Amino acid sequence: MESKEKVLNEKIKTISQVQENVENKQVQEEKKTVKKGFRIFGISIWRILAYFIIYSVVGFLIETTYGAVRKGLVESRQSFLYGPFCSIYGIGACVMIVFLQKFKKSHNLLFIGGAILGSCVEYLVSYFGELMFHVKWWDYSNLPFNINGRICVAFAFFWGVLAMYLLGSFNPKIDKIIDKIKDKFPNEKMWHWIIACTVWIMLIDCIITGAALEFFKIRKVEEYNLNVSDRQHISEKYNEIYGNERLSKFIYKFWGDEKMILVFPNLKIQDKDGNMVYFDSLVPGAKTYYFKIYEKYK
Repeated sequence: MESKEKVLNEKIKTISQVQENVENKQVQEEKKTVKKGFRIFGISIWRILAYFIIYSVVGFLIETTYGAVRKGLVESRQSFLYGPFCSIYGIGACVMIVFLQKFKKSHNLLFIGGAILGSCVEYLVSYFGELMFHVKWWDYSNLPFNINGRICVAFAFFWGVLAMYLLGSFNPKIDKIIDKIKDKFPNEKMWHWIIACTVWIMLIDCIITGAALEFFKIRKVEEYNLNVSDRQHISEKYNEIYGNERLSKFIYKFWGDEKMILVFPNLKIQDKDGNMVYFDSLVPGAKTYYFKIYEKYK
């Protein structure tokens, strides 16, 4: 009997040791996977970049739909010259998902946090966009309770509602779709490569857009002798750029007035007197939309 008990005890010890070893290996593997990728508040950087791409496209669709309903026509709502991306939505969504994920169950906190974070993102994008390109994509100066025309209460409310819907309903569905795709195609390196390539394409598109906007702004300011703050510098740059025949031909071929107005129909610049000058008024006859859905009656 004693020998049988000893054998049984030894077997139990062996089984427990094996289980312990398996558990230790699992813990070590989990630690390795956590260390493997950089995370922000527990979210993989690769997933955040995927969010940025997805929501930049979703934002483009939202803005296009909003323009169609409000103006009765389909016009460009792109952030960049070539891709269907509205990057402010991509940035805003990533910021909200990362910083508001702990408040998913509280609609009030989501609304307040979304209104604040969304407005901050919108203000910073507007500020740095104007600082780098010296043009305005939007202006809320005619709306009540605005700050420097960059943000206002009405759109802060919109950001708050968007945060509630995003974290409460929409993003969990996006997570499920991402997880299903990853399960069907488990090659992690392939997904990292696709995400990285897409982000690089967006970055290159952004750089090209910045250069094209600068050339366009310099050209129109000089042609119409606009009274802007850096007028002398612009004249010097105009002579330098458009005095080069090959460069000038290249710019007009790929980034001519019609192309720039079609992609950025709401582009504007502020002169020294504080007047807003719309670029579409400086390109008579240029098409500012793709097609009309219905005629608006005032």
